[in-house]
Amino acid sequence: MFIVIEKTDDFLSMANQLQEKLVMYRHHLHAIPELDLSLPRTSAYVKERLESMDLKPIPVGESGLMVTIGGQHAGKVILIRADMDGLPIKEETDLSFASLNGNMHACGHDLHTSMLLGAAEILKANEGQLRGTVKLMFQPGEETLQGAKMMLEHGILDNPKVDAAMMLHVLTGMPIPAGQFVVPEAGGAISASSDWFELIIRGRGAHGAMPSAAVDPLNVAAHLHLALQGIISREISPIESAVLTIGVMEGGSASNVIPDTARIKGSVRTFDAKLRDKIETRIHEISAGIGDIFHAKVDVIYTRGCPEVKSDSELNHQMRTTIANTFGASSCIGLTQLIPGGKLMGSEDFSFVSQAVPSTSVFLNAGNTGEGYGYPMHHPKTMFSDEVLHRGAAAYAAFARDWLESNR
Repeated sequence: MFIVIEKTDDFLSMANQLQEKLVMYRHHLHAIPELDLSLPRTSAYVKERLESMDLKPIPVGESGLMVTIGGQHAGKVILIRADMDGLPIKEETDLSFASLNGNMHACGHDLHTSMLLGAAEILKANEGQLRGTVKLMFQPGEETLQGAKMMLEHGILDNPKVDAAMMLHVLTGMPIPAGQFVVPEAGGAISASSDWFELIIRGRGAHGAMPSAAVDPLNVAAHLHLALQGIISREISPIESAVLTIGVMEGGSASNVIPDTARIKGSVRTFDAKLRDKIETRIHEISAGIGDIFHAKVDVIYTRGCPEVKSDSELNHQMRTTIANTFGASSCIGLTQLIPGGKLMGSEDFSFVSQAVPSTSVFLNAGNTGEGYGYPMHHPKTMFSDEVLHRGAAAYAAFARDWLESNR
């Protein structure tokens, strides 16, 4: 499909002209979801689409792509990002373009990628008016919290040096109109850090009839479970927010045998770096202490995932202004109007970018609960509306243009 869009200052009008093409992009990407950092088909398709716009995408690490637009006028550099990977979920929708490969775009990354492709075309057509440079970041590996960090390590924020960044994420199954934008009001953390841990409890097995001959790792696991929950209930102020979840407790294979080992796996989420450090330290201390009490050895494997996403108040203000000017004031609500406290306990690896440069995030509802979009993200039956694709493309492009104009 080849469409020549009319060059105009009205980015929403240009995005409307691209809607049919964006749907084509999205349907193609939705049918071929790939995982983690290995996105050969997805990355090749995005590269091909960008090259058709006379752009020159540059590989960044495994499967990542970077494009710069503008630079004809001196100015700053704004980065706008889309993630491209899917999830290892077998799709259970009846969509004509549903994935059949055992994976699924159940988090809307196919929409993000299609929208950023649309923004690329809009920005390229208006390259001469950009008061600086827009850098587009097409990222793999968001679901595994690997992609953004990998692209930063390969220099995505350099040459040219990025001054600020923005991400867009779709929502679905929300009780607000499809097409509604949601923007954080204040600066600070808006989504949680994400870490995980594994405790390997090494005891001494014995016959179930002779527990005195054993060092029971299952008993140790039970005490550890209760003690670790005490970190949240007794060591953290109720004014602060943190989650420590035990998702796996396993050990043994027979009802009359005390095993040698047991295993606990869990995750930790916080909005504060110092609190994150404190919880990690206490998991090590409590594990060692409980192990000593019961004469067992507890090995702790603690893995850092990603930090909290930081939101810059000035960039948030620019985002709200851009949304109001592009779509109308009623098109935007504050994050606290959708989520009490304005913070998401879920994690997002755009956090690595937001820790490095001032950043903002905008959310776009792509499925109203009253219109048949009843399943949340990461569900095998979740769906997103194609109708919002042009709105996302316009938001990406207009924000980049406006921020450069305001910061020349």
